[in-house]
Amino acid sequence: ARESQIDIMASAAGIDPLEFRLKNLKDEKMIECLKAVADKFGYVPAKSPSGRGIGVACGHDANTWVAFMAEVDVDKGTGKVKVLRVAVAQDMGLCVNPQGALIQMEGCIMMGLGYTLTEEIQFEGGNVKNRGFDTYEIPRFSWLPEMECVILDRKDKPPTGGGEPAIIGIGAVVANAIHDATGARLYRMPMTPARVLEAIKKA
Repeated sequence: ARESQIDIMASAAGIDPLEFRLKNLKDEKMIECLKAVADKFGYVPAKSPSGRGIGVACGHDANTWVAFMAEVDVDKGTGKVKVLRVAVAQDMGLCVNPQGALIQMEGCIMMGLGYTLTEEIQFEGGNVKNRGFDTYEIPRFSWLPEMECVILDRKDKPPTGGGEPAIIGIGAVVANAIHDATGARLYRMPMTPARVLEAIKKA
């Protein structure tokens, strides 16, 4: 919600969403994470919605700073969202196990895309309608995006959490990318095709 609100303000001000964050942040660790993810992503500034389908988000969890960028393709006829790329940069102090941390970051991206796009428990009265993975869809390898991860070099700092920080902004960065692509703002997850179409109609 916070990262969507920041995007709303950047759009209303007519300022690129990354530039808006950098101008208003005082936290140097977050600023460095945002710059690192932008560099990895090859980010080119533009006011949102630009039609490109690129989103920005950042956050803090387990005393770790993390920044996100994503690129999506939205089928405006069906509402289907395809996430093409996700880049994540995190400052977790001294990274004791870089390979393990990288695997955790990639796992967070994958799991985050599940809650963002498809995973929803549906009820009918007191009955749970989702009884298996045919109706409760988790991420599949066939629709996972290109993933790029950056662990900032902080050998002089104490280690902090690296298990789940990279999951916290996935919903926000995809929502912001959908807005950049379509001008539509989504406020509820999962961002199913039906909800995307509804938001496009209201945009």
